[in-house]
Amino acid sequence: MPNLTKLLASVAICAMTAGIAQAEDAKAPAPAGDTAKSETAAKPRTDLSADTVVATVNGQDITLGMMQTVRDGLPAQYQQLPDDKLFDGVLQQLIQQTALAQLEEKRITQRDKIALEVQKRAYLSGAFLNYTADKAVTDEAVQKAYDAKYAKAEPTKEYHAAHIIVKTKEEAEKIKKEIDNGADFAELAKKNSTDGAAANGGDLGWFKLDAMVKPFADEVAGMKEGEVAGPIQTQYGWHVVKLLGTKMVDAPKLADVRKKLVGDIRQEAVQNRVKAVVDEAKIDKMTDGIDPSVLKDQSILGSN
Repeated sequence: MPNLTKLLASVAICAMTAGIAQAEDAKAPAPAGDTAKSETAAKPRTDLSADTVVATVNGQDITLGMMQTVRDGLPAQYQQLPDDKLFDGVLQQLIQQTALAQLEEKRITQRDKIALEVQKRAYLSGAFLNYTADKAVTDEAVQKAYDAKYAKAEPTKEYHAAHIIVKTKEEAEKIKKEIDNGADFAELAKKNSTDGAAANGGDLGWFKLDAMVKPFADEVAGMKEGEVAGPIQTQYGWHVVKLLGTKMVDAPKLADVRKKLVGDIRQEAVQNRVKAVVDEAKIDKMTDGIDPSVLKDQSILGSN
């Protein structure tokens, strides 16, 4: 059985595309005599709510709240469409889905019921964790996280280096010898290095030592500006490295790391909530005698 979430997303996109096209085809200039009537009908309503009915399909309501929910779940490129096209497309999508769902409800299987229940639990748990994460992020929490990480932080040293990485020690030794004899490091990097930095003459930009693998970082830490060292072996290959410069960097400003701090706060809040909820729940497992391979037995779910 295909992943239900991916299937629904695929159907929604197809319906959205078809809905916009159908909505465009259905539009036609109003007869000249109906101008006044059209202007009256187009007067904006002020009594709208999530329960406002915008269409019915065989007597089943489609509401404005449903349309907003569909809109919020669409990819960004669809959300940027003109309002009238988006409105017509979303409505057409819901009309199609409602008509199809009515047919499926007449032949719903055990597999369908189980899939709907799993999706319901996934949505509710996800919504609750989003609520938990959102609630945890406050200005006070962000400031506290910043203070804990950076308030007493000493200036740190950053390094600017370039490297040439090759597959064998012999290649690295040959390149190092050429550099020692006056060859241009950047040109040799462009010609020989096997990673993406080669196009920039091997330039790795500014970095802190903990961003690099240990053998490489250890070598760089002991180098002087302008010095070339190597070969250095890491899991990626053999390096010849040139130290281009160093600088001391103060702790970042709150605005510069706010996004990262917010992400950390949200993640911690979610992890704590999940642990607390599971710890407090009364859980009885009844798995004795069940072979784990039973999950591969699709007959358990019955026929499609």
